[in-house]
Amino acid sequence: MKIFLTCILSFLSISQGWRDYKVRKFPENFMFGVASSAYQVEGAWNEDGKSESIWDRYLHNHPEVVADGTNGDVASDSYHLYKRDVEMLRELGVDFYRFSISWPRVLPTGFDNEINIKGLKYYENLIDELLKYDIQPMVTLYHFDLPQRLQELGGWANPEIINWFVDYAKVVFDKLGPKVKYWITINQPNSICIDGYGESMMAPAVDSKGVGEYLCIKNVLLAHAKVYRLYESQYKTKHKGSVGISLAVNWIDPLNNSTENSEAAKKAREFTIGLYMNPIWSTKGDFPALVKEIIAKKSKEQGFPRSRLPKLIPEEIKLLKGASDFLGMNHYTTSLVTPSTQEFPSPSFADDLSVDFHTGKDWIQGKSPWLKSAPYGLYKACIHVNLEYSYPRMMITEHGWSTETGLQDYRRGAVIREYLGALLLAMEDGTDVQAYTAWSLMDNVEWTAGVSERFGLYEVDYNSPIKKRTARQSALIYKHVIESRVSEDGWFPSSLNISITKKKKAPVKAEL
Repeated sequence: MKIFLTCILSFLSISQGWRDYKVRKFPENFMFGVASSAYQVEGAWNEDGKSESIWDRYLHNHPEVVADGTNGDVASDSYHLYKRDVEMLRELGVDFYRFSISWPRVLPTGFDNEINIKGLKYYENLIDELLKYDIQPMVTLYHFDLPQRLQELGGWANPEIINWFVDYAKVVFDKLGPKVKYWITINQPNSICIDGYGESMMAPAVDSKGVGEYLCIKNVLLAHAKVYRLYESQYKTKHKGSVGISLAVNWIDPLNNSTENSEAAKKAREFTIGLYMNPIWSTKGDFPALVKEIIAKKSKEQGFPRSRLPKLIPEEIKLLKGASDFLGMNHYTTSLVTPSTQEFPSPSFADDLSVDFHTGKDWIQGKSPWLKSAPYGLYKACIHVNLEYSYPRMMITEHGWSTETGLQDYRRGAVIREYLGALLLAMEDGTDVQAYTAWSLMDNVEWTAGVSERFGLYEVDYNSPIKKRTARQSALIYKHVIESRVSEDGWFPSSLNISITKKKKAPVKAEL
């Protein structure tokens, strides 16, 4: 009863503006970091032996899909400017830096028959520079940039990619494993599969509605599990690291508490959260029963001889179950849903889901059309994960806010602090979350939005020959949060000057 009442009071405090004025602080061993991804910041798209990725091909062949025409050929030029990036990390005083490795930079053919030493050396140099200043690397193996050569063989729709991904991971573990304590296998399977295989919103823009996304989801999850088992059996004892997967866990509520809206919200959570979490964290494993039932029924009505959602056989369920040391939670926003009144293409993921999304009337809009600020959603997402999946260890591996250009980004700083306040309440109510990662360190190429949407704590001048990076107001706010370990204390920067933080050695607690 006590825990229940605490949850209710906490929910009220962040959903209705009520505050108890209790000062809540992050524990000393809680880790703060920032993130980026290879395609979005590195540039050097064809230098030093790197081959073409699916994003190189997609945006070169279809520049019209990018809002402002900017692709990742040069981006923020982190391939050449990584020391400045580390300097910014030192200025912020973060404990870790989450970045991704470009598969085609390391294995130009996509296969491990040809290892690009120069590509691996770049990541080794970056990691060494981080460790020199006691900043832990958190390395993502796959953040959307598949080698184009593997896409021509079917990419994530080809089950052979499970073995290709294991081969790639082994090359990286062998070279970088001793220096890295935190690994993320794959970032946001929903973006890879729903947007890239079921739709054409993301590379490789396969647009195989109702079929491609589900083939992709199964293969991505199995690839993750295989790599997790690889690390578990061959590297964990030696290197004492931990391996997780980053999933989009945005919250979904009913528009109101009517039965039909509540049922729509439950269904939407199963399709957007359960589809990826159940196979790894649920007691039974497998895809959610409701998702399987809906897709099987619709598939039969559409004339398919079997469900469009591939089955997980017993051996695969066993492989997946428990295959993660922590949940990487990417959380940005919240939606309100009702049963759909639209006609969607059939078959399609949208038709299977069949809900309409709405926005709270008082929610603040980011520069990105999909991004709304509703901090209570992070709290509720954490509580949902706790209750459905037995309180797993978590790290917030992405959370951010998009704005226009400019250094005076008060709203980003406010959003960070409000969401961190919600996270502290979730921790008080039992959530085992060990890290928070702001997206992103600097402005980056935001996929088909180009640089029209800015997520960076540091602004990047893309017209500058040196891609000049300048701290925004939010960088100072985040720096202050890290130093004070308090999310909201009324502090406001009087200037935008920022200096190197002299910090204690970053906590290392990777063996989860």
